[in-house]
Amino acid sequence: MSTLLERPVLPSPQDAELALQASRMLAAFRHADANLKVQLDDGRVLTLPRAATHLLHHLLTEMAQGNAVTIIPVHAELTTQEAADHLNVSRPYLVKLLNDGKIPFRMVGTHRRVKFSDLEAFRKQAEETRGAAMDELAAQSQELGMGY
Repeated sequence: MSTLLERPVLPSPQDAELALQASRMLAAFRHADANLKVQLDDGRVLTLPRAATHLLHHLLTEMAQGNAVTIIPVHAELTTQEAADHLNVSRPYLVKLLNDGKIPFRMVGTHRRVKFSDLEAFRKQAEETRGAAMDELAAQSQELGMGY
């Protein structure tokens, strides 16, 4: 994995407060049709793309709530442990999903690697399946007058 994908670190209370102030300032700006400019300590000015402004606002909002944030490029390949951590499942369960063909992977020597984009596709499909099952259960409980 690249150095961008290091383990997340929880923001300190001071960082969370700074992130809160910055996210509030960006909240109104992120819907504007303008570019965000950042002035560096040496006086140089950077112009950020609009997409980066949206990501920066989301990052600061999460940090303000005390959450750690990790950036994972969609083309990244994860180890089985990293993939399991992302899905919040055990590594042996993830390996079973891989071996059952539910998530594509490739072998690098004796190690499995999972593309983040494939992992996200599986996660989204699993969420949709769970949502449909919950909707069906809710409909059945209404039909049966179970009071839920």
